[in-house]
Amino acid sequence: MYPKINDPQNCKAALYLRLSKEDDKNNKADSENSESIENQRALLVKFTEQENLKICGTYIDDGYSGGNYQRPAFKRMIADIESKKINLVITKDMSRLGRDYIDTGFYMERYFPENGVRYISLLDGIDTGSDSYNNDITPFKAILNDMYAKDISKKITAVKRDKQDKGLFIGGKAPYGYLKNPTEKNALIIDETTAEIVRYIFKSALEDKSCREIAIILNAEKIPTPATYAKINLNEKRKGPYSGLWSSELVSFILQNEVYTGKMVQGRMKKINYKSKKCVKVPKEDWIVRDGKHEPIIDRETFEKVGLLIKSRNNTRKRTYDYLLKGLVYCYECSKERKKCTLGVIMRTIKTLSGDYQTLYFICRTYQRFTKHGDTCTAHCVKVETVTNAVLEKVRDICKKYISRLDLEAITEEANSKMLIEQKRQQDSLLNIKANLETIKSKIDRVYNDWLDAKIDEEVYTRTYKRLKDEQSDLQNKLQIHERPDNEKLLDRQKIKELVHKFLEAEEYSKELIVSLIEKVELTKDKELFIHFRFKELDENL
Repeated sequence: MYPKINDPQNCKAALYLRLSKEDDKNNKADSENSESIENQRALLVKFTEQENLKICGTYIDDGYSGGNYQRPAFKRMIADIESKKINLVITKDMSRLGRDYIDTGFYMERYFPENGVRYISLLDGIDTGSDSYNNDITPFKAILNDMYAKDISKKITAVKRDKQDKGLFIGGKAPYGYLKNPTEKNALIIDETTAEIVRYIFKSALEDKSCREIAIILNAEKIPTPATYAKINLNEKRKGPYSGLWSSELVSFILQNEVYTGKMVQGRMKKINYKSKKCVKVPKEDWIVRDGKHEPIIDRETFEKVGLLIKSRNNTRKRTYDYLLKGLVYCYECSKERKKCTLGVIMRTIKTLSGDYQTLYFICRTYQRFTKHGDTCTAHCVKVETVTNAVLEKVRDICKKYISRLDLEAITEEANSKMLIEQKRQQDSLLNIKANLETIKSKIDRVYNDWLDAKIDEEVYTRTYKRLKDEQSDLQNKLQIHERPDNEKLLDRQKIKELVHKFLEAEEYSKELIVSLIEKVELTKDKELFIHFRFKELDENL
């Protein structure tokens, strides 16, 4: 039984209609309980005709969630209420008004009454213009609507997570350097226009240009930023003096983004909850990374070399002075005390009979910072040039020893045979793990579809999903172990051999070559050097 209007001549009615995307899916699946805009409109118009009401406005939010009230038509209706054009709001049911029980309660119990607005929900029998039992249970209905919104949000999140787990791209805009594949949904293809810029950025980084220097070059060449290229228009209030310009942070983000190596990287951000649009950063270990899902722009070796260069720069506070071992030389005494202390440099003027000249000296930063606070460390004051020459000479000797050892080693026919047998065993095990992973993925898809189709309840789904995900995680860990077979040691050896030959044949040494070989150098107070290589086989030659 719908509410009765005793004074229709004094009512200025507004019809509010809303349909979310999820409601539209349910509408197609269940035609008998259709929430379509047409059905809502027909019901509301019929009611106004029966009660002789004048319709002063129809407000439609098609495709908008009821989880928040920042909807264009709803905001327009509120503006008309405040300008006194409306004093009666009618909806098909309360969920059309909204599904957030806090905001729904605010509008029904505070805002509408304070602004002289009567609210009617036809199917719920709610009428704030009368005193009825249905009005008393309104808060409970609002909570139920809110629970429905929460449930929908969980299901949508689960669908998105499942797609991300499969390596499908679900973002709104493709990463810079890529385009959405027009023929394959949730896939990426290379955008050659911007891919060239990405390659240039990595090439410049390999030439030891800083992120700031690269940004300056890109701005000088008037290269559009990713946001400009994607035609993302910022709110005027958010625009700053450097909007539309490349920055060192933006260049650094590109250089550290694994998407350019062919990996799908998603889940960097997440919403606080289903009611808020605010997003927070997700720890890197919780990102969803899937390999081999699109064509790489940058090869893995280049990406790793650039990563090492960036890491070495992060160990220094300034780039006032540039030198070959910058960011690689550490204080040995501080390291023993478990303190990470890269040696800084100071410029000193040396006076000689033939004239004055300036040179750089290493100095312990701990000593430099805390000299006045007692015996913290020693100065380690030694010429940068002296340390550099000593390190290069020591590395050269180790590289020669390594090459000599390789020349003396001979892999026998029997050893080769054993290696081939082991490779076959590893390969069979790898194929078995991959087959089991595919089976697990199919089971996850099946149980998810059963839950959506209401064949199983949420408790069974949650328990089964957790068990399958645990099994999947175990298999993925085994896969990582098995994907590095024994013969990869030979591949590492080949890579080391190439780097060693490159070092021995080089007339000048680049920062790229040095960081590819050396992880760090420790300098003691007695001027002794300890070199730590990135490869265990080179450390063994020390």
